[in-house]
Amino acid sequence: MEVAEVLPDFADAFAFEEFNRMQREAVPALLEREENVVASAPTASGKTALAELAICKTLADDGTALFIAPLRALTNEKEDDWDRFEELGYSVYVVTGERDLNPRRARRADILVMTPEKLDSATRKHDSRRYDFVTDVDVCVIDEVHLLDADRRGSVLEVAISRLRRLCAPRVVALSATMPNVDDVAAWLDASEETTFEFDEAYRPVDLHAGVKTYTHGENSFADKYRRLYRALDIAEPHLRDDGQALVFVSSRQDTVRAAKKARDEIAERDVPIGVRGDYDSHTELKDAIENETLYHSMLDGVAFHHAGLSKTDRDLVEEWFKAGHVELLFSTSTLAWGVNLPARCVVIRDTKIHDPLEGEVDMSPLDVLQMLGRAGRPGYDDVGYGWVVCDTAEADKYRRLLTDGKEIESRLAESLETHLNAEIAMGTITDLEDVMDWLETTFFYVRGQSKPAEYDFPNLRERVRNCLEDLVERGFVETDADLSIEATPRGVLASKYYLRLETAATFADLADAVADGATLEPGDVLEAVATAEEFDSVSARQDERDAISAVLVGVDTEALDAGQRKVLAILRSAADGSPPAELRSDAWVIQRNASRLLSAQGAFLDRLAGPHAANLARRVEARIENGVSEDAVGLTAIDGIGPGRASKLSRDGLSTPADIVEARVAGLTDAGLSEGVAERVYEGAQSLPAVEIDWGSFPETIATGENDVCEVTIENVGEPARAGIRVTVNGVEMTSTSTYLRDTDTVPVAVFGADADELEFTVSVAFPETPLVPFDSRRTVDVE
Repeated sequence: MEVAEVLPDFADAFAFEEFNRMQREAVPALLEREENVVASAPTASGKTALAELAICKTLADDGTALFIAPLRALTNEKEDDWDRFEELGYSVYVVTGERDLNPRRARRADILVMTPEKLDSATRKHDSRRYDFVTDVDVCVIDEVHLLDADRRGSVLEVAISRLRRLCAPRVVALSATMPNVDDVAAWLDASEETTFEFDEAYRPVDLHAGVKTYTHGENSFADKYRRLYRALDIAEPHLRDDGQALVFVSSRQDTVRAAKKARDEIAERDVPIGVRGDYDSHTELKDAIENETLYHSMLDGVAFHHAGLSKTDRDLVEEWFKAGHVELLFSTSTLAWGVNLPARCVVIRDTKIHDPLEGEVDMSPLDVLQMLGRAGRPGYDDVGYGWVVCDTAEADKYRRLLTDGKEIESRLAESLETHLNAEIAMGTITDLEDVMDWLETTFFYVRGQSKPAEYDFPNLRERVRNCLEDLVERGFVETDADLSIEATPRGVLASKYYLRLETAATFADLADAVADGATLEPGDVLEAVATAEEFDSVSARQDERDAISAVLVGVDTEALDAGQRKVLAILRSAADGSPPAELRSDAWVIQRNASRLLSAQGAFLDRLAGPHAANLARRVEARIENGVSEDAVGLTAIDGIGPGRASKLSRDGLSTPADIVEARVAGLTDAGLSEGVAERVYEGAQSLPAVEIDWGSFPETIATGENDVCEVTIENVGEPARAGIRVTVNGVEMTSTSTYLRDTDTVPVAVFGADADELEFTVSVAFPETPLVPFDSRRTVDVE
């Protein structure tokens, strides 16, 4: 069955000319019927083509397709792979948290690519102009639907798909690696028997021989890695000598590099004949193309490493050389198992435990293990693939059972039921207990609970839901009326909007309430609230990090914090100063990225519950951590064209605020070392921000004891309009506080009274909660006679 015969208008969208056996059997269900489709098939059997078939049918009907990729890295790969669709005149648009969203492009896209997390976030905000495109989906393709069983991420996928089906009822095509309970997934998605496929190992293009190899665990974890590496090389060596290729999965990016370096030496010591070092053409080609010097030398010896931290150019080159056979031994992180199709005759999982910056050391997911082993066997080259798990003797039976019995897919919704229930209430889709039960019936949890009622405590489900609702009410996320209807409080709405765990939302709300009641808010309070957030509850501090942590936190009271919280706090404080210690950098990027989201959320809580000044302080802390600049230079980061380095340089030259930039004009900026073109852009950027001038009018210099005078102070915004908070204090005590949209001028009354004091210091402060501008403060002193 040739592609051109089946889809003549889309033949160029496929990377091959003829469908394989598995694809041929699924074609009628995908192209000739309208029902939802669930297909379970072995790794490397060609499931991606099933996704593309479903997309082609939708495009032919002038519809919009949504592709759910399991990892953010894979969304970028799909964007590259599907240039084929772009060449046919269809647009592909990737929507992820790390990219700025262009709603117009998203609305016009023919194919949307998202992660489960982004789909969950977008569907929560579907009624906003920014995310309304998500309700205009005609087919939703779920790649690797067995992600349902992943810790924390699984429940996100489950509720996002259930919500999407309620919003716009798209056709759903769910694809999965082999799983024993595919019928449960089909029941959840209402796929008929005729559109549910369970392709067994007979459909695998190359037979897989999988097993477990053990090693003796020592007391030193670093030495254990090398014990496992030598075990992996023992397994791979016969295949390398027989002109085969080996793919070795390790736990981290750093480990791919370290393992490749050690393996080069060991391969040379064993005199295994691999590499192209003597090939002048290959040497020249590689030298001209590669960016990473370590990778360059390694690849010449036939050994390479692959991870998401490499440049795209280098990743593409590694993949190209591996496919061509120039690289015969490849070390990679698990991302490769879910993405690029790079099969090898031999696959070895060296590390079954991984270090997660947010979770500490955890067991690798059984789904990841099976996905990695599925890469064994090169179609067209090998008759059999070999996959091995290297593990400690104590864990050998666990992995043998996994390889023999597979892994049933379970729902993880119960583990985070309160969080997802709060989100539905905040959206307004749930207003009473019956709505909750109706919602649950749309979930995979409900289907799986019917299959395994005892394990899921299904007979007590209604009582459990009632307890869950009562807990949300007690914690202030939900409130009930006399008629027992339920709706979200501001706390609940913000928790949902910013994708927070409820414990974190409660912490942020409590801090905001305390500030609203008069507590002083300091940058340290903002940082500590984030460092102790539930999102970081599993962060651990390794022994070699503790001295660096203590050095950063000298003089900071951390008695109430545990080791992991101290580590997060140290990373945030050092990031704000632009100097994170080398010992903390391996985890710093992930922690900072998550902290930025939490700081934005905390700013929103402070804005809603405590006022614009508190929110502005949080925004300045966030900007410092993002840019690594001093407190006095943080306002410069609000200007387009000024990054961390330029902000620090201008600040050192005495230009530390946007007002200074405007006053300096282009000539002053060029004197400070900026090129004329950059100076013009920076000057224009500074002019596009709000700028305040405060006129005290006829404010008195003295007042008699017992007398009162009410004056008016004028605040003029001579820059761009923006939302602002105006606060008046006397001797540090707040008199009035208002929130306004400051377009041009506003006035505030200031009462001057002859109090029992020798001197009164009045301060008018204007803060902008949505920018990191330092508040505009003006003071007047009145003597009491």
